[in-house]
Amino acid sequence: MEMTERRTLPALMARYPSAVLLAAQLLVVLSYPSLDESTLGRAVAGVFQMVAVLAAVMVVRRTQVLTWVAILLGLPAMGLAVAEAVVPDSGPVVLVSAAFHVPFYFFVSWAMLRHLFHDDHVTRDELFATGAAFTVVAWAFAYLYAAVQVVWPGSFVGAASPDGAEPLAWFDLLYLSFTTLTSVGLSDVYPVVDHARSFVMVEQVIGVFYVAMVVSRLVGLTVLRRS
Repeated sequence: MEMTERRTLPALMARYPSAVLLAAQLLVVLSYPSLDESTLGRAVAGVFQMVAVLAAVMVVRRTQVLTWVAILLGLPAMGLAVAEAVVPDSGPVVLVSAAFHVPFYFFVSWAMLRHLFHDDHVTRDELFATGAAFTVVAWAFAYLYAAVQVVWPGSFVGAASPDGAEPLAWFDLLYLSFTTLTSVGLSDVYPVVDHARSFVMVEQVIGVFYVAMVVSRLVGLTVLRRS
């Protein structure tokens, strides 16, 4: 029985890489608040993000697009995720990290959406890819917001920095990205500088179009297959 499980688990991970990516990202979301209090904790969170990056590369390999692009962007992103955990307040590190993470995650989301729209039937992995692509876009904008507040200090305010004097933590920016992309409304974290507001508006538009185009198409294909 143990031999069967050992063989089956890697097979499932290879068969459903989108599920691995989605699970890794949700694990980071749930564990980050408990790990952000120390350098070691942030490093562990960085390792979780590295797992998410590797899962994203696996997803891209399944989509038959430019895998080497994902590798060239993903490998530096893995190292920079750990570097950010060690020196989270370093502006240059944040900018360089965003320079790799943002295009990497946007490329992964594009590859997954291309995979979703490639055929006319819905597989189980494509259902996981719907949620994974959504979280990948939220991740990309979180890193983009981190770069924005370095270039334009005081771009965002929140409970941790009501006057915008201190840059917000990356998890606060991830929270802002999720609330913006899901169109649930801005809460205790919001932009106050025009440049930051412009990027938030772009994410709002992307969130609306994602639901309108991707989710509606999957629902339509599922109904068509049943009929």
